[in-house]
Amino acid sequence: MSSEKIKQRFEQRLWPHLPRLYRLACRLTASKIDADDLFQDVLARLLPRLQELESAEQTSVWLAQFMYDRYMDDQQRHFRRRLQNDEERGLAGYKIDSFTSTGDNLHDVVWREQMQTLDRALEMLPEAQRVTLLLHDSEAYKLTEIQSITGDSLGTIKTRLHAARARLREMLPDDGALL
Repeated sequence: MSSEKIKQRFEQRLWPHLPRLYRLACRLTASKIDADDLFQDVLARLLPRLQELESAEQTSVWLAQFMYDRYMDDQQRHFRRRLQNDEERGLAGYKIDSFTSTGDNLHDVVWREQMQTLDRALEMLPEAQRVTLLLHDSEAYKLTEIQSITGDSLGTIKTRLHAARARLREMLPDDGALL
């Protein structure tokens, strides 16, 4: 089969999932630069796995699992490097940096402050809770899909989701503006 035909099949299968996959990269990494790197790495690693991609029953879940696995591999590699170098790397929030103004200055200021508060609260959650919460509440994955993505038991996922929400309720203002 020609490389052009393979490229067409790959693009046709992947194209509808790219926005959600990129959002997931952003949510996992909390950094636009890291999200871009993860997203490109995943795309490059997917092409040789076209047959697996085409045979996946739930393409979106399969892709999310593939990205999650790459992200976790990267986290382990960064953690080992951090231990060796004893340096923390800085994270810039992608959400606020990519904000587009509504034209209403007061609304924009309030919204930015709320999102910054939410970002700080999310960063304070343990990684497993943060990822579970973002997959479920931001990306609308079902619990069983999260189970497929992370490999964790359903009970563990439910516990993490409950704990993350409870912790956010403790950290965020009680005026209902954020949640």
